Amino acid sequence: MELPGLAFAVWMFICFYASVDSYPSGKIREACTNMIPCHGSSPQLSPEHTITVNGTEFKPGDNIEVHLSGPDFEGFFIQARDAEHLDSPAVGSFMLVDRKLSQLLTCGRIKNSAVSHTSKARKKYIKVYWIAPGDAPKRVQFLATVVKKYKTFWVKIPGPVVSQPNALSPTTPLHATSEAISTSHSVSYLSKPFNASGCGSMKFCIRNPSNCDPESASCFFLSFQEEKSSVFIEMSGPSEGYLAFALSHDQWMGGDDAYLCVNEDHRVHVSTAYLKGRSPPVLDSENVLEDVSWRLVDGILQCSFRRSISLPAYKGRFNLNASYYIFLADGEASGLIYKHRHQPLITNGIYNITGLPQDIGGSRSPQLIKAHGALMFVAWITTVSIGVIVARFFKPVWSHSFLFGKEMWFQVHRMLMLTTVMLTSISFVLPFIYRGGWSQQAGFHPYLGCTVMALTIFQPLMAGFRPSRHAPRRQLFNWFHWSTGTAARILAVVTMFLGMDLPALDLPDPWDTYTMIGFVAWHVGIEILLEIHSYCLVRKVEVIEDDRVQILQSLTSAEAEGRLFKQVVLTIYVCGNMVFLIAFLAAINHI
Repeated sequence: MELPGLAFAVWMFICFYASVDSYPSGKIREACTNMIPCHGSSPQLSPEHTITVNGTEFKPGDNIEVHLSGPDFEGFFIQARDAEHLDSPAVGSFMLVDRKLSQLLTCGRIKNSAVSHTSKARKKYIKVYWIAPGDAPKRVQFLATVVKKYKTFWVKIPGPVVSQPNALSPTTPLHATSEAISTSHSVSYLSKPFNASGCGSMKFCIRNPSNCDPESASCFFLSFQEEKSSVFIEMSGPSEGYLAFALSHDQWMGGDDAYLCVNEDHRVHVSTAYLKGRSPPVLDSENVLEDVSWRLVDGILQCSFRRSISLPAYKGRFNLNASYYIFLADGEASGLIYKHRHQPLITNGIYNITGLPQDIGGSRSPQLIKAHGALMFVAWITTVSIGVIVARFFKPVWSHSFLFGKEMWFQVHRMLMLTTVMLTSISFVLPFIYRGGWSQQAGFHPYLGCTVMALTIFQPLMAGFRPSRHAPRRQLFNWFHWSTGTAARILAVVTMFLGMDLPALDLPDPWDTYTMIGFVAWHVGIEILLEIHSYCLVRKVEVIEDDRVQILQSLTSAEAEGRLFKQVVLTIYVCGNMVFLIAFLAAINHI
């Protein structure tokens, strides 16, 4: 075996041996540098445990009380490090409170510079004291690794930052675009989640879904509270990447005042930014935010900060005493700020966040796109489907009933199909009005939509040249009319499947797909039922005598005998279609 291979094998053996032991004694000096236990698995992303301290400032020789708390855990490892250089060696020393639960370790040349567990006994709370050294850096941050179970652990959980008097803020770069601009903040760790108390009375709140609890795993929350000449802002929501809100003069991205909370390596960076159209945000180089705090627990990202109402010296920062549309978005971040994963929430009107406190919601789907989806659902779930059933199976049933001088089945069919043409035409233009042109973000949906629109217009034009009933070309017309209508219906269903997954409509996934599959199965099932009924009805009136089939009744009369059954089925079918339609309309409007 070559030397590198031998070294790798030795390293693997050491890790395996250490992981089997799992450091139950807590003597884990091997983790002094990276604070990672050698457990053979990756650390968890969102910490469940928190570090708190009893002060924010210190002088050399001071004692800072440090607490580690959270759900039951077996092991832990606590250090203090230079807040501006977290990869640097441990800083200062610790003093124990309970020697049964914790012990001191020496990392590097500094005695008692770390604290760990003494056994695998479960614990919820650890208290120790940190002693500030004479050569302490200006800012010190506490870090902790916590082991809940053997393969469930968190590494370098960030704790509060304590500072010497008159300490300067650190600089932590974060890249938003290729022309990245660094930003810096003085941050602290939130000890508890936000709550909605005071929304509508003391602070202006935006919640999605409406009236949701900020502590829930599905709630997006944004609040503004005016305090003298500044506004205190809280923002939270389910995101492993970033949360952002922007103030805008219109309901389009571009030229907006934006604020981002970005998770980078399990630390949250808060920054102002400027939005240039649909391009990634450009982070500001100057820090205008104060009292920055954050929390990242169970996939919920939370951050808070304070901003002056007026910042005339900073270009791109809007005055907070004016009215704006408010955007709330989330997405992935990994060095770069990626496009939001679904349509941003946008308020339905302009609001002054320093004015009368309100508790409002918003919409992740623009009104024009909602109308587009609603009209398409009405057209292709109700009017087309019912019209096809009437034309296919109700000619004999309603052949002797007349409406405005024409057979009833024909008038009902024509009315429903013309309604479909009208609804589809109106719906077709709405996305173009909203986008201001062709959308490059919607995949195949607009291409198929244009095809459906063309077939929808072609059908009534072709019907206008329908030959008389006994004309030689009538069979050819019937075939073209049926094939064009069937092609339009199939393509319309495919187009709706694709459209339902687009972010702009914001339908619940996978509920929308399953419901559409249910509707298709419902329609096909009804057609098969009526086909079987028609076939059985014809067979019922056939009398076989001496290998000769004698037709006792005409097909028209035979079909007429099934009038009651078909009318009952049609009634049930219409009611079923209305249920599907109401479900889709309710989902579009998030009822």
